[in-house]
Amino acid sequence: MTKNIKKFPLTFSKQLPYNGGTKWLKVVENGVFTQGWGAGSVTGEYQHSLDNKGRLFIPAKLRDELGEVFFITLSMDRCLCAYSSDNWQILSDKVSAMPYVKQRKMRPLFAHAARCELDAQGRALIPQALRSYANLTKNVTVIGCNNHAELWDSEAWNAVYAEETTPENIAAVMEELEF
Repeated sequence: MTKNIKKFPLTFSKQLPYNGGTKWLKVVENGVFTQGWGAGSVTGEYQHSLDNKGRLFIPAKLRDELGEVFFITLSMDRCLCAYSSDNWQILSDKVSAMPYVKQRKMRPLFAHAARCELDAQGRALIPQALRSYANLTKNVTVIGCNNHAELWDSEAWNAVYAEETTPENIAAVMEELEF
């Protein structure tokens, strides 16, 4: 969904926030100013169930934020991360810019990544290996985490939520962010 708007004599690529962060403007290497979806903030909390085939319904709001094609991979927590194609490319570019010795540490992230496409009912098939890693069996909580979504076993998420969602913790985070 990219539309050329105006040519500029530029030789860099940069995403610029536009329209509250859900739309982006991008200057690409050939100097063409383009408009499209991506890099917006992923927000919200959703409760869904995996079906017998390991498919998870992705709510309409998340489909808008993640896109019709997105990437799911391991997280440093016992959950999964889902990135829009644009945010996956940003992550991949950052890893590519690292020295090779550091890139090697990212192997599990890419080795277990799955490209997901939504079916006609708005469901994504979560591969068995990823479901096993995150202990996803039936009830799944999907939460927005700025540039990605996280898929949690609902029981595990409830424990994390109870620990992290206290006035003291929120105050500490706000202070750390200098709000």
